[in-house]
Amino acid sequence: MGENLLKTPLHALHLELGAKMVPFAGYEMPVQYKLGVMKEHLHTRQAAGLFDVSHMGQVLLEGDNPALDLERLVPQSICAIKPNRQRYAFFTNEDGGIEDDIMVTRRDGHLFVVINAACKAADIALMKAGLHSTDIVEITDRALLALQGPAAETALARLFPVERLAFMEGDMFPSDWGNVWISRSGYSGEDGFEISIEFDRAEDFARTLLAMEEVEAIGLGARDSLRLEAGLCLYGNDIDKTTDPVQANLTWAIQKARRAGGDREGGFPGDRNILPKLSQPAADEDRRRVGLKPEGRAPMRDGVQLFENDKSPDPIGVVTSGAFGPTVGHPIAMGYVPARLSEPGTRLWGELRGKRQPVQVTPLPFRPSNYKR
Repeated sequence: MGENLLKTPLHALHLELGAKMVPFAGYEMPVQYKLGVMKEHLHTRQAAGLFDVSHMGQVLLEGDNPALDLERLVPQSICAIKPNRQRYAFFTNEDGGIEDDIMVTRRDGHLFVVINAACKAADIALMKAGLHSTDIVEITDRALLALQGPAAETALARLFPVERLAFMEGDMFPSDWGNVWISRSGYSGEDGFEISIEFDRAEDFARTLLAMEEVEAIGLGARDSLRLEAGLCLYGNDIDKTTDPVQANLTWAIQKARRAGGDREGGFPGDRNILPKLSQPAADEDRRRVGLKPEGRAPMRDGVQLFENDKSPDPIGVVTSGAFGPTVGHPIAMGYVPARLSEPGTRLWGELRGKRQPVQVTPLPFRPSNYKR
C-alpha cells in the first residue's frame, strides 16, 4: 500500500478485523472484510452495517447569513432549511455541470456541510473564492461513521435517543464519547444514521457498536452495490462537471424558490443553462441518466459502451456504474443514453469483451428505499 495514503482513525481496527485495504480518494480504506462483499451487502439490508466514511470532508460555514451566501454556489434553497434539518445539494459550474454533491445541515448558528473525499480541496477552494461573507472552517479532528440498515435504530438507540430523529434530521448528543453529532441519513437506501465523533473516541465507539449482534463492519465494495441498488449517484462516475442536473435526473433537488419565477430565482453558477432546461421538453439527443438491467448474468461495469442495436457502428451511450445487485439477484447498472431511448422497457445493447449483450432501460431505484418518514 502506498506510503503517502492517509489513514482514518479506524485504520488499526480495520486491519484487526481482517479487512482488505485499497487506495480510495487518497486514503487507505477497507473494500471488504472476512464476510465478503455479497454477505456484507445482504447483512446491511437485513440488519445493520457500520461504515467508516471518515475520508469525507466535514466543513462549518459561519457568518451573518451563511445560508443565503451558499445559495450563490448551489441551486438549492438553503435558506428554507429548518434548524437541525439537512438537504442534498450540489455545486454547479458556469456550464451547469456538477462540481460535487454535498449534504448541508442548518445547525445552531452555522451550516454543517459534508463533502466528497476526492473533492475536498477543490470544494473548500471553491467556497473560499465564492462565499463573500462566510468563514469556511474545515473540521480535521472528527471521524465520520455511518450505521445503515433496518436494525440501525435498534442498535444506536441503546446509546442515544435517536428514535426521535426524523429522516434528514440531526442533533448533537452529549455522551461518554464527547458531543456526538448524529443525523438520520445515509447512502444505502436503508434507514440509518451518520455520526460525527471526535477522532480519539471513534475506535472505542465503533467497537461498542460492533459488539452488538445486529452490527457488522462493511467495506466500500458493499457500500457501492447498496447505493447502486438505491439508484444513488457516485460523484466522478454518474455525475461530474460535464453533467448537469437535468441530464442526471436530479431536478427533484432544485426547489421552486430557485427556479424561474421563484423568490430567489437563479443567481448560482450555470443558471442560464440549467433554468431553461427545467421547463423545456428534452430534445431527442439530450443525455439522460437511466437505470439499466443487463439481460444476462454478467455485470456491465462503468465504461461499457451502449448501442441502439446489435449492429449499430457507433455507441449512443455509456454505463457509468455497474455491479451485481445482491438483493435483487441480477446485474444492475446506471448510465447515460439519449432522451429518445430513455423510456423504461427500451432495449439497448452493451458491448462486453467485444460481444454485444442486450440490456433494458429500467426505472430507478432497483429496490425501493426504506427511509423512515
